[in-house]
Amino acid sequence: MFDKEKLSVLVRENQEELITLCSKLLQIPSENPEGDTTEITAFIEKYLNENGIETEIFEPDPKRFNIIAKIGNPNGKKLIYCGHSDTVPVGDLDKWDFSPFSGEIKDGYLLGRGASDMKAGLAGLIFSLVLLKRHDVALDGQLILAVVPDEESGGDYGVPWLLENKVITGEGCLIAEPSSELNPTIGQKGSCWFKLTVNGVPGHGSLAPFVGTNAIVDAIRAIEKIRTVTDLPIQPPKELEKLLAVSNQYLIENERSETKGVFEKITCNVGTINGGTSSNVVADKCVVQVDCRLPFGTTYDETMAYIKKELDQLEIDYTIESFGFKSSANYTPAEDPICQAVVENITYTLEKPAYGVLQWACSDARHFREFDIPVLQYGPAELETIHGFNEKVKVHQVVTCANVYVLAAVDFLNRRG
Repeated sequence: MFDKEKLSVLVRENQEELITLCSKLLQIPSENPEGDTTEITAFIEKYLNENGIETEIFEPDPKRFNIIAKIGNPNGKKLIYCGHSDTVPVGDLDKWDFSPFSGEIKDGYLLGRGASDMKAGLAGLIFSLVLLKRHDVALDGQLILAVVPDEESGGDYGVPWLLENKVITGEGCLIAEPSSELNPTIGQKGSCWFKLTVNGVPGHGSLAPFVGTNAIVDAIRAIEKIRTVTDLPIQPPKELEKLLAVSNQYLIENERSETKGVFEKITCNVGTINGGTSSNVVADKCVVQVDCRLPFGTTYDETMAYIKKELDQLEIDYTIESFGFKSSANYTPAEDPICQAVVENITYTLEKPAYGVLQWACSDARHFREFDIPVLQYGPAELETIHGFNEKVKVHQVVTCANVYVLAAVDFLNRRG
């Protein structure tokens, strides 16, 4: 039996190294969809190598690099620690109160793009691997670090590529995606992204609507039909009633009561609209990008079939093309050993009861479940700043999560049965 307190002391004694590591990661731009992780990959590889950990680098797409590092006993069971090195774009720099690549520490926060999603969590994973290696902590199994390059674009060159090519496998996985301090996410909604293209007939704007067919006007009618997916009654599986109830209670307790029921509904966000060429020309094309998230009780195919049925009633000229994220809702049972190891060590670290909940978004977790690898997510975050301006994360949460990562790894890999 390992001594949790001694390991926790090691984390606290080395927390400055952890925070410095996180700060340096934030200073390296790795925006996606640009998708260039060359610089951040070189930094992580050097840090691991300097600490006696060998790495393997895979480049399935130009400038998109996967990093694999392993410690422990390769003959025992395997635990994957996974994080992505890419971030969403910073957007309008004038709307930031600080440089998004400063990595500055101010008022107890680490500041910068990716602070919450998810360079702070990634730093914690890297740090936990180094700490366990540096202090020769005995592991009956193998801890595998997988740093992937394109989670934010929903691409195929990170986790899916590693799993399909059998680069990694394991009996459990933890992804350091942002979560609340006491509530790792053990399940995610599904995702249905699609691009709607509506075609019209151009004409002189002064004669509309007498001549031509306006693609923008038809697209507005189409959007109204698409948004009715939110009203569809969904019947979740009976075995998920308890998890759904716990997850909805979590929303209330964390002052998100306005979103209660989000786990049982299809959500629909019209993200972009592009149409027409000039105000005095009847628009001949309008392209709309839509993001729907799917609860348990429905599938991607069922959702798309409903949308197409509704659009066909309009008698408009349209096409639909899927892109980005595509999945049905999925989860890992709370009783699974990896879930128990993480939840128990959150409770130990924070001295408060922890429990797993559902997430209203989706993530790389779905790929691990497709390969029958139990997985959950837990990472430091200032949730309201994710993907927004002035992204930040509390320093103490970075340390807390790193402590959980260290304890959970040893617990899971050394636990019998």
